Order: sequence, then structure tokens, then C-alpha cells
Amino acid sequence: MNFLSRRSLLAIAAVTDIALHARPMPVSAKALAARHNLPPRYLEPVLQALVRQGILKGVRGPRGGYELARERRRITAGDIVRIAMSALEEDGASPVPESRLAEAVVGPLVQRGTEAFLTELDQVTVEDLCQKAQAESAVESMPAVDFTI
Repeated sequence: MNFLSRRSLLAIAAVTDIALHARPMPVSAKALAARHNLPPRYLEPVLQALVRQGILKGVRGPRGGYELARERRRITAGDIVRIAMSALEEDGASPVPESRLAEAVVGPLVQRGTEAFLTELDQVTVEDLCQKAQAESAVESMPAVDFTI
């Protein structure tokens, strides 16, 4: 059973992919989508939400794309999921039940569970994910670059 939305999974994968591949050139949405077998149009709203919240930086131009806006050790999976969740809410997700039961019992339970889950994700940085990807040979060998200005 997966507790994360597809958008949240995509956001974590995209940020990790960009952390691994954005040197020396930014990662294009097209290349990112191709590596994850997704249409670029599905990826763009997620990437734009991450740019608006300061996780990614968009680089314009023919050699443009996306790169990290800050050091990968300073970005947690929890940060990324919170942004993906808020972007999903802005898109107009399904309606939420409006009843006393949902408000008094179910809502607080789900809120506590969500907070516990996000607290756990806050313990994992993009640096941790990159190291795991390299250890599992999930990506070709890349030079160890963290962040440049």
C-alpha cells in the first residue's frame, strides 16, 4: 500500500534525478520525462511548483532546464512531498467529506498520521537519496558535486 500520491512520488524522483544529472548543464523536462517514461506535460506542473517553492531553479534558453536551488543535503523528502501535496490541493482534488464524524474523528486521525509520515520523510535528504541511487546502481556514475553558484 502506497501512502504517497503519484505526484509526490514523481516530485521526489524528479528532484533526485535533477540532483544526480544537473551538472554541468541543467536537466531538461524532456530528458527527465524520458528517463521516467512520462509525458513532459505531466511533469511540468510538478516542476513549476518545486521552482515556486525554492527547491528547484528554472534555467531558460535552448540549453535550459532545471537544477537544484539549494544544496541537496538541505532538501528533505518531506519538503518535496509537502510542496507536491499543496500543488495537488490547488489543482482541485476530490471533495472532502463534510460531516461531524469526518471533522471530529477521521480528520484528526489522518492529520496525525500524515504528520508522523512527513516527520519520517524529513529525516531523509536528497543527498541520502542520491547516495542510495548510486549504491544501488540506479544511475550511471556521476561526479560528486553538491552545489555551485
